[in-house]
Amino acid sequence: MVMLCVQGSESDARKRLPQGMSPPWKVMLLSDGSVTRHLQLLTDLPVQVDCLEMRNVGTSTEGLPPGVEAIPGPRTQRQVLLRLPDLEKGSKGAMVYACSWWDAAHVSEYLKDSSRPIWESLSQGRTELYRDIQQVYCGHSDYLEEAFQTRGPFWGRHYVFWHNGKPLTLIYEVFSTALEQYLGPCGHQ
Repeated sequence: MVMLCVQGSESDARKRLPQGMSPPWKVMLLSDGSVTRHLQLLTDLPVQVDCLEMRNVGTSTEGLPPGVEAIPGPRTQRQVLLRLPDLEKGSKGAMVYACSWWDAAHVSEYLKDSSRPIWESLSQGRTELYRDIQQVYCGHSDYLEEAFQTRGPFWGRHYVFWHNGKPLTLIYEVFSTALEQYLGPCGHQ
């Protein structure tokens, strides 16, 4: 079950986040920068992208985050896990789940390699963007508890990338509580 925590501007979100949430968590949730890049900078570790699927989902918006209707259909949906190496165990733990929706007619112009982070693909093409954070969430997910191998609740957000005055993609991201080892407390009681 996911609960909507904040809907509205970044300043509204800052007022409603828990007082015990560390500044790096606030950066992850509210920044208009790349999550993958932030993970690299905050952990000094390489981030691996596991593309779970990239498929055409048609024009229906049922079950999708609000705002996805601004992305022209039919749409392509891309789901990934971002992983960091666990230096003690020698494995790569999933730290972020992300799902994005793109105009199927144009997704290949922006994502030439689905195994690369979105920010790398867009940076390589020097695509200028505006990131419009629309909602911040906190909630539970059995699927993500299994993927992250840790218990929730998990923080998440969704936002729209705007390019040349038009919506390019809507991205939904959820963060593992395991990130606390790098980012400090996420503010859960």
